[in-house]
Amino acid sequence: MRKLVYYIGVTLDGYIAGPNAEYDFYPQSNQMAEWIASRYPDTVPTHLRATIGLENAPNKVFDTLVMGRGTYEPALKEGITSPYAHLRQYVFSSTLKIDDPTIQVETGDPLEFVRRLKAEDTGLDIYLCGGGKLAGTLLPEIDEIVLKSYPVVAGTGIPMFSGRFSPTLFTPTRRESFDNGAQVTWFTRAAMS
Repeated sequence: MRKLVYYIGVTLDGYIAGPNAEYDFYPQSNQMAEWIASRYPDTVPTHLRATIGLENAPNKVFDTLVMGRGTYEPALKEGITSPYAHLRQYVFSSTLKIDDPTIQVETGDPLEFVRRLKAEDTGLDIYLCGGGKLAGTLLPEIDEIVLKSYPVVAGTGIPMFSGRFSPTLFTPTRRESFDNGAQVTWFTRAAMS
């Protein structure tokens, strides 16, 4: 069965972006950028892939992406209708209309939709790109969190998870550190006892 993986950057105080979807305050690192390009090339937006030598790189981890409208809108404002054209892309929204055959807008229940994706016979894992509201909704189906923790406090912004109170245990399985002070930690959903 395919996994739903929440691969996300977060501040020390739990925000994935600022209040206006800013993310340019995260400390950058060539070491970390090279690691992302090598380990998770599928998460690099299509319009940036050629600039870092990933133009024709095959998908390694993900072949499908799900995101909320708030995550999709910044690309759309820049005129990019298909930010991850190298993946199957699904945007959850009840009002968004897009005329691009590489983007599918889903208006139904995200949980049911993701369960169907996970049950597909073949394919790589599913990349939960964001945002916090969608992650909160999909929490029952998240199998793994790949958390890029940056040594910065935002003060306010878009939380990593938003929704109802639902304590869910994950087990850390691995951690890597980078020269910008960031750490990547892998968390796997804890087995129910």
